[in-house]
Amino acid sequence: MQVFEISKGDITSAQLIDVAPAPLAAGEVRLHLQHFALTANNVTYAATGGVIGYWDFFPGSEDAQGRLPVWGIAEVIESVGEIPVGERVFGFFPMAEELVAMPGRIRDTAWTDTAPHRKGLPPVYNEYFRLAGIPGHEPALEDRMGLLYPLYATSYVLADFLFDHAWYGAEQIVVGSASSKTAIGFMQLVAEYENAPALIGLTSPGNRDFVEALGVCADVLTYDAVAEGLSARASVYVDMSGNTQVRRAVHTTLDESLAHSCAVGLSHWDKFEQGAEMPGPQAQFFFAPAQVKKRREDWGPGVVEGRIMEAWRRLARDHTGWLTLREHSGLPAAAEIYRDLAQGRAAPADGHIVTL
Repeated sequence: MQVFEISKGDITSAQLIDVAPAPLAAGEVRLHLQHFALTANNVTYAATGGVIGYWDFFPGSEDAQGRLPVWGIAEVIESVGEIPVGERVFGFFPMAEELVAMPGRIRDTAWTDTAPHRKGLPPVYNEYFRLAGIPGHEPALEDRMGLLYPLYATSYVLADFLFDHAWYGAEQIVVGSASSKTAIGFMQLVAEYENAPALIGLTSPGNRDFVEALGVCADVLTYDAVAEGLSARASVYVDMSGNTQVRRAVHTTLDESLAHSCAVGLSHWDKFEQGAEMPGPQAQFFFAPAQVKKRREDWGPGVVEGRIMEAWRRLARDHTGWLTLREHSGLPAAAEIYRDLAQGRAAPADGHIVTL
């Protein structure tokens, strides 16, 4: 079985290795990964793997190595438990040909991997949707499910989090790395709220036309134009990039006008400085599972999941104006895509789907 592993000390250093498939214990299933997506979100998983715990989901062959989490669809090819061979599920997988899981809390729509090493990890990552049991499941969207569902889930929960906090009183939301897919979904969802703050997109010069064409931003600024182009009015900063230099420019320009600074992604992981001091409020890392947990308590079981599912479907159906699906075959091709993403060489309009 082929597995993709990354050096925890240098996330640009990665390799494909061969490992022997593990035998199944009672209650376990073997899942063959059919297809998965690769985006800048996966780079964030690698860059924060040791801090947030993404390396804990799928332990590497040695402590210094980590297995990259990806979102995709897999088929049960062997089972010694309740889940039948042939069932297809969507969820969180290592970038590998197979995953051995221990299904528990089995429902018509999903089950949870209860493997001992995954206990204590955020439940949202341990759940596997049973495609045949998802109400209103649209097979035509399966190719985009791994690509857009987890990103748009974050987009939805982030927009809901800010709405839940009355937008922190902001008149504008400044979005760093506005060309990222999570940012696009977030901005599209914010634009649907009545009386939402204006959206100001920050991006590189090469991506400015792309972001402007989305039609959701009141203004689009390049990173080098923040100081002269950003109005000092009540603001929230949503940072998808982790670029400390850009964050400092935003904080310095807005200063006391900045009501909240929200760190979401690390697409510019190589420009991130741990503990950097700057004017304005300290950046708070946004952890989507915490808001999902709150909404489960506020709204009752299953409601937030249903709203996320409805939002991603709506946005995924309407992707044709900006997204180009790129299909690739095999883990070697996936390794090349990952390196492009990690080094910032991927085009924002491309959506990479890898078939095994």
